[in-house]
Amino acid sequence: MAAHMTAAVLYGREDLRIEQLPVPKAGRGEIVVRVHAALTCGTDLKVYRRGYHARMLKPPIPFGHELAGTIYQVGRGVVGFQPGDRVVALNSAPCGTCYFCRHYQENLCDDLLFNNGAYAEYLLIPARIVEKNTLLIPTGVPFEHAALTEALACVVRGLDECQPRPGDTIAVIGGGPIGLMFMHVAELYGLRVIAVVKRDEQVIAARTFGASKTVQITNVKDPIAAVRGLTPGDRGVDIAVEAVATPLAWQWAVEMVRKGGTVNFFGGCAAGTKVELDTNRLHYNNLTLRASFHHTPAAARKAFDLIVSGRFRSSATITSHAPLAELDRVFRHLMDRAGDIKTAIIP
Repeated sequence: MAAHMTAAVLYGREDLRIEQLPVPKAGRGEIVVRVHAALTCGTDLKVYRRGYHARMLKPPIPFGHELAGTIYQVGRGVVGFQPGDRVVALNSAPCGTCYFCRHYQENLCDDLLFNNGAYAEYLLIPARIVEKNTLLIPTGVPFEHAALTEALACVVRGLDECQPRPGDTIAVIGGGPIGLMFMHVAELYGLRVIAVVKRDEQVIAARTFGASKTVQITNVKDPIAAVRGLTPGDRGVDIAVEAVATPLAWQWAVEMVRKGGTVNFFGGCAAGTKVELDTNRLHYNNLTLRASFHHTPAAARKAFDLIVSGRFRSSATITSHAPLAELDRVFRHLMDRAGDIKTAIIP
């Protein structure tokens, strides 16, 4: 067995180093996964820029959380998994016993166990994640597709919380990876999708991912009026999802929905951010405001099924590949607003 491995460690703001670390050993209930694909994501980019994540990690810490691979080592007491199995292990698992877990809000678990370090040759999966949130990948499903499960689970959870009905119109603000996933899942749910995006390549991507109409904010005077103008009598959309993480976009979402509509503030703004909302509009239009965070085991399995069944267009979501040694260059490239959606890092 290998003694050392290559891994990415985040030390702070835009300070990512490729280092040699000991290969982890599986303790009781744990497994070690040989990583075949780890995916970049908007959260990782945000953490790379800011140098921390309020809930998930404080540097220095091994980095990355979307991965799939094969089991390298199995600890004592592990049932249902063996070396060589193809698996996707999610980045967290709830306790199952606290107040929030008992109320079907496992994403808010008082003891939500996070796991980071996917940008590495090997990753230790804690016993609780092995037990609750590790899934066997069927033969024929590429590792990089299976690795989409975590991000897609967050989107599925967010959209399900909006209680969409087939035929509803949804506005998705943001053409990044999460915004595009929202568009695609909404399309699969039978919704009419209006994409609100900024750049030319996002207009093209939005159409690929199921948007029937696009509003490019650089080409219109008033994005709110433009979106409402695409609905009967300018009444507004049934659901508006904010996937940019800016106060302005949060405000737009509230202004884009119809009377009785639902807003999902999905984008996590920087700590301390405040947003001003029109109380009259909220009250007299009977709006529902939601903010969805993270995922649950049920959402993870629903997302995994969308991927495994082939309904979700996984191959269109992964737009480039890179070796682990180039991870810092990949993040700097993503910071420059590149057209890439997700890059698969192949250790």
